[in-house]
Amino acid sequence: MLEKLSPNLPSRDIDVTEAFWRRLGFSTVSADAGYLLMKRDGAEVHFWLNRGLVSEANDAGAYRRPSDVDALDAEGGAVGLPATGVPRLARVEDKPRGLRALALVDADGDLIRAGQEPARG
Repeated sequence: MLEKLSPNLPSRDIDVTEAFWRRLGFSTVSADAGYLLMKRDGAEVHFWLNRGLVSEANDAGAYRRPSDVDALDAEGGAVGLPATGVPRLARVEDKPRGLRALALVDADGDLIRAGQEPARG
């Protein structure tokens, strides 16, 4: 029954958020002064305007399950995001729980984690 769940994240500036996510390959579906909807492949993300948002204190986020986390990591690395600060990309690594995972923090401080379970063989 649950076909899709899409994160709804805060944005300090819709135009800045849109430009950041376009760098990650997302396309704008709709945008106005207070709301933004973007898509890429099967992923959809919504943003609502929160001018008082402090990106370093933002605790909003989402989790993605890509089919190829290493390819996603390579794309994120090609964008040239730093490893610290806001925005940032924590590159893919093997986690103790058996996942290969990465973490992206966008320009608004929204945390997007992505993890892939190892292939069963």
